[in-house]
Amino acid sequence: MTREKFFAALITTFLRLLFLTLRLRVDDRIGLSSNQPDGPVILCFWHNRILGITHGFLRRYPHRRRAGVTVLTSPSRDGELLARCMDGFGMGSVRGSSSRRGSQALRELVKLMEKGRDIAITPDGPRGPCYHFGPGAIFLAQVTGAPLVPMRADFSRCVRLKTWDGFIIPLPFSTVSITVNEMILVPRESTAAEFHAVLAKVESLLTPAEPNPAAS
Repeated sequence: MTREKFFAALITTFLRLLFLTLRLRVDDRIGLSSNQPDGPVILCFWHNRILGITHGFLRRYPHRRRAGVTVLTSPSRDGELLARCMDGFGMGSVRGSSSRRGSQALRELVKLMEKGRDIAITPDGPRGPCYHFGPGAIFLAQVTGAPLVPMRADFSRCVRLKTWDGFIIPLPFSTVSITVNEMILVPRESTAAEFHAVLAKVESLLTPAEPNPAAS
């Protein structure tokens, strides 16, 4: 077993144990768990909320894995670790970012969505700025016609790592609150103004009331 596989297995085991202690509250405003769209969706959430969203997805939406879920991860070493952890939770991954493998990753995601797979994207990853919505998810929705589903995660008690995004780890026996917002469609023939209006709307739905950790 390589060192990456060992650490990924260790982290996945730790997270599974942590998730067993967490309470979950879900405000599902579109009934995603019962009224599934005909085709795939693009799940969007901030990079520092990955653990909360993963916990909520595994607990509340396991039956949504019709063809599976694929997570877009960075081609960096940290992205490799995240990809292996996602594999441990039964999710696939595509490696790419705006600066590396961007166009190739987009083609891979489109092909996976044609097979019915849902896509999960952290639009401010992998290096930020924190809470800044990059255009990649909007462009993918425009190309494929799949709806965006903005998802928020809030935590009753947590610790923040000293990373660029203040990555959040919920404390044992705390509560994770998930908000599943309305699905948003991006017309294929959107003007630049319409495109950026959608981007601003999704960003506002995701942004928490708390200060940006990068600004503190």
